[in-house]
Amino acid sequence: MIAITRDVSPSLARCELSFVQRSAIDIERAVAQHTHYCRTLRMLGCDVIALPALEDMPDAVFVEDVAVVLDEVAVMTHPGAVSRRQEGESVAAALRAFRTFRTVRTIDGDATIDGGDVLRVDRTLFVGQGARTNAAGIARLREIAEPLGYRVQGVPTHGCLHLKSAATLVADGTLLVQPAWVDVAVFGGLRQVIVDPEEEHAANALRVGAGVVHPACFPRTRQRLQDAGIDVVAVDLSELQKAEGATTCCSIVFARDASGSVQ
Repeated sequence: MIAITRDVSPSLARCELSFVQRSAIDIERAVAQHTHYCRTLRMLGCDVIALPALEDMPDAVFVEDVAVVLDEVAVMTHPGAVSRRQEGESVAAALRAFRTFRTVRTIDGDATIDGGDVLRVDRTLFVGQGARTNAAGIARLREIAEPLGYRVQGVPTHGCLHLKSAATLVADGTLLVQPAWVDVAVFGGLRQVIVDPEEEHAANALRVGAGVVHPACFPRTRQRLQDAGIDVVAVDLSELQKAEGATTCCSIVFARDASGSVQ
C-alpha cells in the first residue's frame, strides 16, 4: 500500500471551517499527532510518501480532498473551497510516479468536488453532494469513471462537511455511519455499524488492509466496531479535528502491485 500525506502547515489555525466552531489549535501538538498518524500507517503496511507542508495553505494537510485515486486513473479534484485549489499540484506530481501522465485526469470549471465526498465500495462510487461538492462535480466524475466500469451515485448530505464525515468503509460490505447526516437507505444491502449517539463525529474511519484507524476520542463507537469484529487502531487527532479533519482526510491510500504500478 502507498499512503500520500502532507506535513502540517504552521498556518493550520487559519483553516476553512463550515460545521465546526473555531477554537485554538496547538500547532506543535498537531504536528506530533500527525507524525504518530503517519507512523500508524507504516505499522499497518503502508509506504508513506510525506509531502512538505505548504505554509500559506492551512488545509493542505487534508490531502485526501485534492485527488480521487481509482484502479485505472487518478483524478485531480476541483475543491469546493476556493482557497484550496492550488493544493493539488505537488500531489499530482507524486501520483505520476505511479501512474502515467495520461491517466491523471482533472476536474475544473464550474464543477466542484472534494475527495472527502467520494466513498468507494467495490465498483460503486458514492459521492456526497453538499457543502463542497456540486452536481456538476458529480457529473464530471461520472464521465470519467463510468466508462471504466464504475457506478457513480450522488448522495445528498446535510449537517456535515463531507460524505465521509457521515459514512466510511470499515470492512468488506460494512460501513460505519452517522444516520443524522445521510439517508442510510442509499447504501442498500450493505451492513451498517451506527455511531454511538453520544459521539456525533465518530463515523470517519480509515480502513488500511485488515485494520481500521479511528479517532481515540470516540471509545463507545470504537467498541461497536470491535463488537462487529473489526480490528481498530485508535489515534489521537484532537488538534486536527479542530480544523474539521479526521482519519481519512490526512492521506490518500491506494494499492501498488508487484510491478510497481497502482492497482
